[in-house]
Amino acid sequence: MADAFRALVLRQQEKKTLSAFEQLTIDDLPAGEVLVRVSHSSLNYKDGLAITGTGKIVRNFPHVPGIDLAGVVEHSDSPDFQPGDAVLVTGQGMGERFWGGHAQYARLPAPILTPLPDGLSAARAMAIGTAGFTAMLCVLAIEKHGVTPADGPVLVTGAAGGVGSVATLLLSKMGYAVSAVTGRVAEQGDFLRRLGASEILPREELARECKPLESERWAAAVDAVGGQTLATILAQSRYEGIVTAVGLAGGMDLPTTVFPFILRGVTLRGVDSVMCPAPLRNQAWARLAQDLDMTQLDALTHTIGFDQLPAQAQAIIAGQTRGRVVVEIN
Repeated sequence: MADAFRALVLRQQEKKTLSAFEQLTIDDLPAGEVLVRVSHSSLNYKDGLAITGTGKIVRNFPHVPGIDLAGVVEHSDSPDFQPGDAVLVTGQGMGERFWGGHAQYARLPAPILTPLPDGLSAARAMAIGTAGFTAMLCVLAIEKHGVTPADGPVLVTGAAGGVGSVATLLLSKMGYAVSAVTGRVAEQGDFLRRLGASEILPREELARECKPLESERWAAAVDAVGGQTLATILAQSRYEGIVTAVGLAGGMDLPTTVFPFILRGVTLRGVDSVMCPAPLRNQAWARLAQDLDMTQLDALTHTIGFDQLPAQAQAIIAGQTRGRVVVEIN
């Protein structure tokens, strides 16, 4: 075990969030039953908000960001984990309420750890990360609703982002016709087709004022945008369709009517990946290890070194990334 280790630490000065790499010791870490030597983390939009101070993700400083991590247990006071166990954590308040994965060591509550699924490397687990895990929860909700590929196309918004890219990959492999929405059609069209999208739509087609009901198009949808885009999706959903909502990049408001719900029986299903209960969490990770095309996952993953993290956080907030960003911590 290292006497000192490196961490990205957020501090607040005159109400401005500043990030810098610092040397910490194990004694600096918050209390927890399990000490993990972190090998990989990832960069999510929420991490970008925290690191840049753009959003109120972190309220207590100093703080180590990073809502995902994968690594190996070095010490455990829990009977559920032993030194040498490969583990991962996504969400559960890590990187928000308590210190996260952008450090070479993390000390965590045992209940939030998940054993790394057999056959899945730490790097690929972080290529999936919270975003891919959220995408799988959406797919499970669509399946549970009874939507099959024969029922019609599935819409995915923010398709070049973390959730959208993995959702497109999963759904297309399962036989669904995926209509992928992006604000960068010329730049991302070929990328999304390689993931399996059968149709590429410009963001403007949905981010517009819509009628209370429009022509039925979507059997299901995975929406990471919210706002007017979500309202248009609801207006275009097919009878007994389902829309899974996971994000608000387009705004928190939802300017819709009750018509899609009472005249077409549309279901709006919120999907939360942060506090997802353990049985569903384990089911989703097992399905990801089984169903995800790992070669395609590698193709949509960009790996960076720990030093590149602050600059990449700026890029993800500016919408200049696509797919998944894995951070090599050690």
